[in-house]
Formats: sequence, structure tokens, C-alpha cells
Amino acid sequence: MLMIPGPTPVPEQVLLAMAKHPIGHRSGDFSKIMEEVTNNLKWLHQTQNDVLILTASGTGAMEAGIINFLSAGDRVLVGDNGKFGERWALVAKAYGLQVDVISAEWGKPLDPEEFRAKLEADTEKAIKAVIITHSETSTGVLNDLETINKYVKAHGEALIIVDTVTSLGASNVPVDEWGLDVVASGSQKGYMIPPGLGFVAVSPKAWKAYETATLPKFYLDLGKYKKDAAKNSNPFTPPVNLFYALQAALNMMKAEGLENIFARHQRLTQATRAAVKAMGLPLFAPDDAASPAITAVIPDRVDAEQVRSVMKKRYDVLLAGGQDHLKGKIFRIGHLGFVCDRDILSAIGALEGTLQELGYEGAVPGAGVAAAAKVFANS
Repeated sequence: MLMIPGPTPVPEQVLLAMAKHPIGHRSGDFSKIMEEVTNNLKWLHQTQNDVLILTASGTGAMEAGIINFLSAGDRVLVGDNGKFGERWALVAKAYGLQVDVISAEWGKPLDPEEFRAKLEADTEKAIKAVIITHSETSTGVLNDLETINKYVKAHGEALIIVDTVTSLGASNVPVDEWGLDVVASGSQKGYMIPPGLGFVAVSPKAWKAYETATLPKFYLDLGKYKKDAAKNSNPFTPPVNLFYALQAALNMMKAEGLENIFARHQRLTQATRAAVKAMGLPLFAPDDAASPAITAVIPDRVDAEQVRSVMKKRYDVLLAGGQDHLKGKIFRIGHLGFVCDRDILSAIGALEGTLQELGYEGAVPGAGVAAAAKVFANS
């Protein structure tokens, strides 16, 4: 039972769709699938702009989002309050960009006012892009993308490049309404399919920047993908069976509806956090910046890795651990994608059993399940 931020559980009908025999990726039948999934991706992104499909992970999608619209020596602001914000700074530096990092302690959200100050001080409009992680999976923090984006828009020149890998399909990311320029995501998260596809939504403003961008690119040259997407094709060989999966998953998402998807993830997040609090375990991220994808727990009277070990061996439930300096200090409970109320109750029940086995005395047995059930009953 996968209760991690990715890969996430895959619905049976998506797995069955993947089991079909491949077809030619230059065939008319594949073009029909490409047309359908492209239209549905625009629906999911709430955009009329291009949404391009890469054979890549979320990191590949973000790298493409950075290198297609910038040139060596360009100044960029990068928000870093976790593993993935840190990664985008490293990618930008690897391509010779001038990186100005705005950081926050891991477990805390980025401060939008720090972005405002930097952007307002840039009277020469030297800042070419602001690079943000919306849902910082390593810590369970949701950054205030909407407010940061308003300051970017007020700047006028800078693009906003966003990692929505664990927020798209879980929380509201209205690409056109907010005027987001580059939005990257990955298939093994809210999309409910296995790893292997990356997605990049691109605004007209970003395409204008593409015309003068000089960073090297070939396989990740989004201009190629835009040209071929207009013909319902792909510049390189796509993973045909993942397109079958994407087609099925997007149809499931459309049947549920965007508002229902967002409400379900919010409900799962609230129930998980209520359960953790009821068990007397400290949460790592504050309530007002809680990610819809994952809840990070920093136990103070029980070992995080022992919790993960017992959960896997006795209950066959996989939780995520901490990364870098948080390794061994936190565990993370995923509630992203194809997850329902029952899954949360099962995982919380298993966690309560695990805590009892490890001799944890911080909670009344059953308190976590009761707290989660109360949230579900009232929502």
C-alpha cells in the first residue's frame, strides 16, 4: 500500500489500459489519443496555452522549463525551502545562470515579502525568472504561489517557472487566471499513472522569451514539442502504453471534476493531520501551509525509521522517510492521487498499531482513527 508522494497508487482501469498492445506512434490511432489527452491536459491545467508531453520525470520537465526560456548569465530568483527548491537552484547553476536564492528553513513556507523586496529593488529589470516549488514534497509545505506570482507580475519582465509536481491535480492551480508562464508536473503524482511522463504548460510570454533564449537543448527543446503537438504528434518516440494510461486517468479525473478532486485532497489532508495530532505526534509543517500531497511527521518519542520499518513489514504500508539532514528524523504520509477515505483510515490504524508495538505511550489507542473519522463525517 503506497502512502508516499510518488509513485502513487494506480487505479485498476489505468493498469488495464496499459496492458493493451502498443500501436505505432506515427499512426492515425495514436494521433487521436494525442489529441484527446492534450485537450484534457488543458482542462486539468485550466489553460488555453500549450501543455506539452515529455518522456521524462518531473525533474526533466522542470529542467526543460528552465533551459528553454533563459540564456547563460541571466539572473533568476529561486525559492529554496526543501529538497526540490534546492534542486532547481542546482539546475540553474549548472546552466550558467546567475542564481539568487531566497530560502526558508525546511518545514517553513517561503516568505512572499522577500520576493516582493527583491523584485521591487530590481529597477533595471535584470531578473529574468522566478523559480518556485509550489508543493515542497520533502517537507510537506505548500508555498504561497498566488501571492509570489502577483509580485512577479508587478515586476513585468520576469517569467514565473513553477514546479507543480505534487500540487497539480491535488490543489487549485489556475494557470490562465494567475498568468503562470511555465508549469511543470510529472505523471506518477496526481495523475495516478506510473512514472515516465513529464508535462510543461507554456504561456505566450514564455514563448516570446524562447525566441531569444540561448541555453543548449535538443531532446528537451520545447519548440520541437510545440510544433509536433500542433499535428497531434511527438518529435521523438513516446511511451505509447503510458499514453493509454494517461488517457484513462484523465477521463477518471474529468468524471470526478476539478472541484471534487481538490476537495477530496483537502479532506484527506485535514483527516491525516487531525489523526497525527490526536496521537500526540508533532507535525513538521504548519497547518496554514500544509501540502495536499503529503503530511510530514517529526516524532519526538519514537524513531522515525523504526516506524517506517514496522509499517512496511507488519502492515505492508509504505511511508516515505526524510531527505538529507531530515533522514531518520521525519516520516511522511502520502495522500496524493488515487487515495480515498478508506486508505487514510487503514494507514492511520496501521500507524497506531505500529506505535503500540514500539512502546509509544503518547496517545490513547484508537484516538487517531477516531479523529480522522470525525473529519470525514463532517466533510
